[in-house]
Amino acid sequence: MSSMYPRTKELSRTRKSLPDSPPSSPSPTAKNFRHDRASRLDSGGGDSKAEPLGRTSSYTRRETRLAALNKQEDDTSPRDYKKMYEDALAENDKLKSRLDDSKHELTKIRSQLDKVNQKQDRIAERSTVLESEKREKQALEKRVTDMEEELKVLTELKSDNQRLKDENGALIRVISKLSK
Repeated sequence: MSSMYPRTKELSRTRKSLPDSPPSSPSPTAKNFRHDRASRLDSGGGDSKAEPLGRTSSYTRRETRLAALNKQEDDTSPRDYKKMYEDALAENDKLKSRLDDSKHELTKIRSQLDKVNQKQDRIAERSTVLESEKREKQALEKRVTDMEEELKVLTELKSDNQRLKDENGALIRVISKLSK
């Protein structure tokens, strides 16, 4: 340990300058510490050097303090156990009724929450149905416009076909007249 804390000249001078006797006027905290320690030693009862300080002595000191406190309580206030029991029962009944009320309120809130969740599910289903219906409607409208365009093209093709037939017939007549 001496290697961890090397001694210096200042430390040895400080120790030499301090007297071996306690200071003439101790600080208030030192007084309290000494007083607390002395009172703890005195509360053990008997000679403290004869009885070693350990668990048994601290246990007995604790027991004597608790017994003294209990004795003071018994002397100052006589207990009415029946009244205390009735008060405890009344308090228990109040707490039970509050617990029951809370349970009923909880079940009521849960049922309301379930109803709201069901409504939201229905709304979500409706919205998905509406979205699918919108998609179907858009697809059908697109198909109708495509068919209308095809119909226009077909009518144009029919008129072109008819015109070509008429021209073909005229050409056939001209060729037949020329070949005679």
